[in-house]
Amino acid sequence: MSRRIAIASDHAAFAMKAELAEWLRNEAWTVADLGPDGTDSVDYPDYGYALARTIEAGEADFGVALCGSGIGISIAVNRNPAARCALVSEPLSASLARQHNDANVIALGARLTGIEMAKACIAAFLSTDFLGDRHQRRVEKLSNPQGA
Repeated sequence: MSRRIAIASDHAAFAMKAELAEWLRNEAWTVADLGPDGTDSVDYPDYGYALARTIEAGEADFGVALCGSGIGISIAVNRNPAARCALVSEPLSASLARQHNDANVIALGARLTGIEMAKACIAAFLSTDFLGDRHQRRVEKLSNPQGA
């Protein structure tokens, strides 16, 4: 599997995004930093939508979405049926999101999650495989809401 990951945030999570992007590069991931480029106020939906489009286009295999709470940007990412974004705060949820939901984007809240916990969540997320089997039909429904 390729090791391409996209990362996006709002202004509240800019510092966390920068640190996580550097950490991911050091872990041998090819990182597409979708912005923002600083701490000036921006609208998280714009960055969530851009991240989801990157996943949909196949330009990244996984994504990391960050905002102050993680809630707003996760909602934005999940507007795109190609993206399955899980808001997590600890590694078990990150693993389960991959195992059961084939999540391809992880969302974290920079105001709620410390950097070391964020790294632990991302590491768990990226090292866990989708179980498939009985979970596959459910994931297909997530990716095709009109067919449900």
